[in-house]
This record gives sequence, structure tokens and C-alpha cells, in this order.
Amino acid sequence: MPPVHSKQDVALMAHLLRRAGFGATVQELDAYLEKGYEASVEELLNPVSDDVLPDDLIRRYHVDQSDLRNLTSAGAHWIYRMVKTEAPLREKMCLFWHRVFATAATKLIQARVVTNQVNMFREYGMGSFRDLLLQLSRDPAMMMWLDNQDNHKDSINENYGREILELFSMGVGNYTEEDIKECARAFTGWRVVNPD
Repeated sequence: MPPVHSKQDVALMAHLLRRAGFGATVQELDAYLEKGYEASVEELLNPVSDDVLPDDLIRRYHVDQSDLRNLTSAGAHWIYRMVKTEAPLREKMCLFWHRVFATAATKLIQARVVTNQVNMFREYGMGSFRDLLLQLSRDPAMMMWLDNQDNHKDSINENYGREILELFSMGVGNYTEEDIKECARAFTGWRVVNPD
């Protein structure tokens, strides 16, 4: 006979799994209840699984999700990943960072660079914000989205410099126009070469 958990314990665990992931099935909820709240939080924060999707099976049985250059396919691929993940908090953080550092395939011509950006969020999204911001600055999707590939010594484009200071890190009122110019200068010459 399975152990009986109080309604309060079930409600608390269900709340955790909604906030740190995308909810849970009854079986998943029961498994987390067996582990206990503290152990579940530790597992969510430190997933042991690399959570690799079987891309060969997706290409064979879900052909519509295999062309990651196509916006619909890339979106379906990511949703499939969110549903099947064994690391729900990591995947939820990808969604969180994608909303914070918004880019879209509309300007980027194809969705593969956005998929690569989400993969970068998957790798760096639960670590140091400093490291994440550095990776974001190297990211082709962000470079193209904010026109940093057009930022050259003789034609400085302040778009990325302004966004990194205003929206992504310091916030309005915590930097000067000179800071924007120097930030833009620091990013001159960063460009996309042979994107995947």
C-alpha cells in the first residue's frame, strides 16, 4: 500500500513542480512526494540527466520537427522537449531567459539560430549571470537581432550597447550616454562567422 501524503504536502509539491517546471503527471507527483520536498528541490536545481533528445527518432517519426531552420518545426521541437524533459527547471529557465533576452526568427530569417540560442540558455541559464551575459554577447541570434554584426570602428552601432546596459544588466538611470558609447565600442567587430 503506497504511503498517504497530506493534502498540504501534495499541494506544496504540485506548486513546486508547476513553478520549477511545467507541472507533473500523477505518477511524477507521487515519485517526487516519495523523495520529499528538500530532495526534490535539490534534484530540480542539480539535474543529473543531460536530457538528450533522441534526434534520430525525431527525424524518423516526427519529420515535421526535424528541420530546425523552419519556425514551426523549431517551435514544435522545443515544445516536445519541454514535455519530455527530465530536467524541467533547466527547460523552464530556457523559456525564462528567452523571454528576457527576446529574439525571434522573424528578423533572423530562420529559426536555427534561435534554437542554438535556446541551447546556450540550456547550458548557461542556471549558472552565473555574468557568464550568461558573455555567452549572450557572443550569440549569433542576439548579434543579428540587435544589429551588432553592423557595429564597426568607422560606423559604431549603439543598439546592442544600449540594450545590454538598459534592459539586460544595469537598468535605466545606472549608466551614462558615455557608457553606452564605450560599450558599443567594446563590441565593435564582433560578428557572425559561419553560423551553424
